[in-house]
Amino acid sequence: MANPELVKALDYILNRCDDSSLDVLAEAVVRRRRDLALFGGVVDMPSPQNIAKEISSGINAGVSAGMEGLKKSVKDMAARIIKQEAPDIPDEHLEELVRSWIPDVEPGAAVSSSNVPRDMLISMIDQFVRFSNGEMNKAEDKKLRDEIGTWPERYWKIFPSIIRSIISDFLKGKISESEYSSKINIALKV
Repeated sequence: MANPELVKALDYILNRCDDSSLDVLAEAVVRRRRDLALFGGVVDMPSPQNIAKEISSGINAGVSAGMEGLKKSVKDMAARIIKQEAPDIPDEHLEELVRSWIPDVEPGAAVSSSNVPRDMLISMIDQFVRFSNGEMNKAEDKKLRDEIGTWPERYWKIFPSIIRSIISDFLKGKISESEYSSKINIALKV
């Protein structure tokens, strides 16, 4: 009996797929072949998106270590997730995968939104707006300042210019809360 997922995928590819979708599928096949070659046929590799969600939820839950401890915690969490999904992965492949998903940022190097997982960026935007509107409690602000220092300024520098523009318009009352939410969601998908 044929695999029902394979039959659905083949039906889509052969009967309904347009040119742009074919390009995406071809790239996915190339990536999958690379992963299989690199990681010795491991079938269920964790997705970077799921890892990013777990990492950001761990950070939001209150990692109380300093920045070095935070970096180590994030990398350890990613390695643990990968090991759970691929227990036979060689150590050098594990290290390479962790580095590709969570690149080292040298001290003093500029951090940009491209280095920040989407879920974490959403959390940073929420914290920044709550702080700017006076809705953040003092304990949360103090914790962020203890861990990051002048976090509002650092967050602002990390935000892409489109996000800064939307936040500014919202904080100045130029757009409503629903317009703000809609524009932020669109900007984060780009």
